[in-house]
Amino acid sequence: MSKLAAKDIHFYYGDFEALKGITMEMTAHTVTAFIGPSGCGKSTFLRLFNRMNDLVDGSRMTGLLSMDGEDIYARNIQVDELRKKVGMVFQRPNPFPKSIFENVAYGLRVNGVKDSGFIASRVEASLRAAALWDEVKDKLRQSAFSLSGGQQQRLCIARALAIEPSVVLMDEPASALDPISTAKIEELIFELKKDYTIVIVTHNMQQAARVSDKTAFFYLGELIEYDDTKKIFLNPRVEATQNYITGRFG
Repeated sequence: MSKLAAKDIHFYYGDFEALKGITMEMTAHTVTAFIGPSGCGKSTFLRLFNRMNDLVDGSRMTGLLSMDGEDIYARNIQVDELRKKVGMVFQRPNPFPKSIFENVAYGLRVNGVKDSGFIASRVEASLRAAALWDEVKDKLRQSAFSLSGGQQQRLCIARALAIEPSVVLMDEPASALDPISTAKIEELIFELKKDYTIVIVTHNMQQAARVSDKTAFFYLGELIEYDDTKKIFLNPRVEATQNYITGRFG
């Protein structure tokens, strides 16, 4: 499971309205891409799903945001528990200054897991899921910083998967990577949707077309169009979407 739903979401940084009445649903085991120019609300919206915007002073949200029908902003929601279900991968690889093994084991240890056999099996399973195991299995005790940028990003994906989330959020996960590493991340996203619900923010239109099932086009804080990716790219309903995709603005 893990259907994500937003109903009439308005989000403010102080007096600035960054999101204006966003309503959409994302089904389980799909990849949804958010596209649109810089500063149009894509990352702000993405971060609402694991409540990262809670950390921003003076920010507030109205509307209903739910996962599997449960309001994730309800008073009784434990944010730490929510973040176990909703993994996050950032634009630039951000491994911890620890070994490759300990990077992946980190979330398990923080959550009180002490069984070393279980930790070792989760680390291996997560590295395999992130298509990194064969490259690092003989150097798990080496620093994560010894890896290339593309490997570091896959390590960060493995770290997100280790605590067995049901949703993985990716904020431009390949924008800092070379084309070969980017292709590996895209292949990985395609594989991961069998087990996870994935939402990806990307500036790369070709990437959105390649990896996603659904695409949402944001502009100036509004959701302009949301549909099957093929339809968005080949036959959008809204002229602004067409203009953005063909490079006429943005």
